[in-house]
Amino acid sequence: MRLFIAVLSLLPAAIAADPQVTFSKDVLPVLQKNCQGCHRPGEAGPMTFLDYQSTRPWAKAIKDVAISRKMPPWLADPHVGKFSNDRSLSEADVKTLVDWVDTGSREGIRQDAPQPIDFVEGWTIGKPDKIFEMPRSFSVPASGTIEYQYVVLPTGYTEDKWVRMAEVRPGDRSVVHHVIAFIRPKGSKWLAEAQPGVPFVPEVRKGAADAQSEGSMLGAEMLVGYAPGMPAQVFPENSAKLLPAGADIVFQLHYTTNGQLAIDKTKIGLTFASERPAFRDITLTAANNRFRIPPGDPAHEVKAQLTLPIDAQLVSLMPHMHLRGKDFLYKVVYPDGQTEMLLNVPRYDFAWQLVYALETPIALPKGSRIECTAHFDNSPNNKFNPDPKTEVRWGDQSWEEMMIGFFDIIVPSNVSLVRRTTGE
Repeated sequence: MRLFIAVLSLLPAAIAADPQVTFSKDVLPVLQKNCQGCHRPGEAGPMTFLDYQSTRPWAKAIKDVAISRKMPPWLADPHVGKFSNDRSLSEADVKTLVDWVDTGSREGIRQDAPQPIDFVEGWTIGKPDKIFEMPRSFSVPASGTIEYQYVVLPTGYTEDKWVRMAEVRPGDRSVVHHVIAFIRPKGSKWLAEAQPGVPFVPEVRKGAADAQSEGSMLGAEMLVGYAPGMPAQVFPENSAKLLPAGADIVFQLHYTTNGQLAIDKTKIGLTFASERPAFRDITLTAANNRFRIPPGDPAHEVKAQLTLPIDAQLVSLMPHMHLRGKDFLYKVVYPDGQTEMLLNVPRYDFAWQLVYALETPIALPKGSRIECTAHFDNSPNNKFNPDPKTEVRWGDQSWEEMMIGFFDIIVPSNVSLVRRTTGE
């Protein structure tokens, strides 16, 4: 009995916060690894975590978001798939942050701190080989709704280029919700009415019958995207994205007002491979634009799929929905009928457009089928729902919806691929 009481008396000490945890020795390494990519001057984070003075006022908030797993943003189910860019905090990291706050958020000895990360100002990919910038600034009003703006930028290239790295740099991050840079091949009918360099809003939106045609966004290929927390695009080793001769780059810009007039002039930087790579990175889409989400439906299901016509390796996945997006699941059905779960996002968040890079590429034999299943919450219980009383269809704006399962494959660089998307 005495032994039992003695053991119990030791338990509080075993689970109590470690009083030796300090910012310099313990917390700063966690912030460098997981947070400073966004939380530093000029980046997406609204506050900086580079040193003790800038971090200390946010100590309680850091504890709260670490415990709730809201930060760093990572939405994947940990039981499905392994991802090289997984930035979720380990249990040990969470305990470090919590213990630091619970024991007074002390700075500790500055000499214990690791060396600061030498972040590159401006471009995280280094100096780009080529920069394409909007030739005209766009004025974002203080209030109101802004239709998606499209800006066509001719490359002028007379030969193929192979892009190793790509990065979008918004002119004013405070009003840029997201940017997607597409590759529009020569001869494409998509945005045929747009004047090069001039922000453009299509007068008539494409209907469901032709939204997957060569005259639509889904007939182009995604080059690189930007959203808060999304890193620059660095393609897998020995691979690159093909920018064909005569192609245009098209910016799709989603602006949101914040109460103040703002001016944006977004640009994209590209770094080219010195020679033709062994593999070509291709972004494909399993998309469905024929859905109708009934008013008040808390879990409307929408599916899409794509069957690969060639052997390939899967390297990354990126689900995309809008404010009613609830969850998103990828799986592959192999030619022999076996299935494998690839990515499960059980609580989709429109605020974080994340790319999930596989830790190890997955071989997809010809005939493999990527299947995507998404659910939408159009009920009053969805606090982000713009209007639970309306039927919702495909559209650009946040109060409309999209269902796109982007995914990247790599194939030998001399292989061509017909891109198709299929909805159910």
